[in-house]
Amino acid sequence: MTTATAPVALLERAVGFTRQALYDATSTPLSAPTPCPAWQLGDLLEHMADGLEAFTEASSGFVSLEAPDLGTNRLDALRGKACALLSAWSAPTAHTVLVHDQALHVEVLLRVAAVEITVHGWDVSRAAGTRQQVPDALAHDLLPAAHLLLESADRPGLFAPALEPSYDAGPGERLLARLGRRA
Repeated sequence: MTTATAPVALLERAVGFTRQALYDATSTPLSAPTPCPAWQLGDLLEHMADGLEAFTEASSGFVSLEAPDLGTNRLDALRGKACALLSAWSAPTAHTVLVHDQALHVEVLLRVAAVEITVHGWDVSRAAGTRQQVPDALAHDLLPAAHLLLESADRPGLFAPALEPSYDAGPGERLLARLGRRA
């Protein structure tokens, strides 16, 4: 975590991966199951919209944590929110972000956002049946942030319990296992 542009570039790669998953899910019913047993695709999309909205708001230095309205075309709305996210972070106005009463450096926030966006994009691809794999280079770059996210998470159940990856697992499988998913 050394330069200001690296996290934005990482975020852009995460959004690119997830935009493809959202495109692939266009004809998938909102009732389709996801890797999270308690959630259907519609629930996951709502969660993703909330996250994208919060990460976009963070570019101004604070997060309001209000639930967004996706309207009837959830996938198009999410693709638009992903573009708005990248636009907001191309010229952020803050170096730290206030979330509740906690100040968070934007570099950490952007890396966490990239993890969230990528992993939920993988979840969408599973719900759609396309089985898109997280690219190894992206997963490799996300692993440190995933470790940081899980070590500092103050919300139990943020992700499923970590799984043990196979001994020969690549970066994508290790990232997903760390976040409770089996590739």
